[in-house]
Amino acid sequence: MIVVELKGLEVFGHHGAYAEEQATGQPFWFDVELAVGERGADDDLGGAVDYTEVAAVVREVSDRRRFDLLEALAGAVADELRERFPVERAIVKVRKRPAGLPVDWAAATVRRP
Repeated sequence: MIVVELKGLEVFGHHGAYAEEQATGQPFWFDVELAVGERGADDDLGGAVDYTEVAAVVREVSDRRRFDLLEALAGAVADELRERFPVERAIVKVRKRPAGLPVDWAAATVRRP
């Protein structure tokens, strides 16, 4: 089983439950894991899952609409990746630096079989 991963893909977005987050926007970091079976094992990009296309889908979903919750954003990305690519499993984590909390980041992770 091959797992294609993107870690720390930064996408600027206007997501969040608070008006300031929605108006100002902020960076979000996406970690994506896609179980792709044996696609790519033959060293042929034509049959593999292309990282640049995966990154483009993440950006597209983030830009398409505003989400109040990280959970919903991660779920929408995971669902779109499952629809667009021949994958057996998608795991998407979305992180942000939450204002007013003494933490490095807050995150939500969604797993779709």
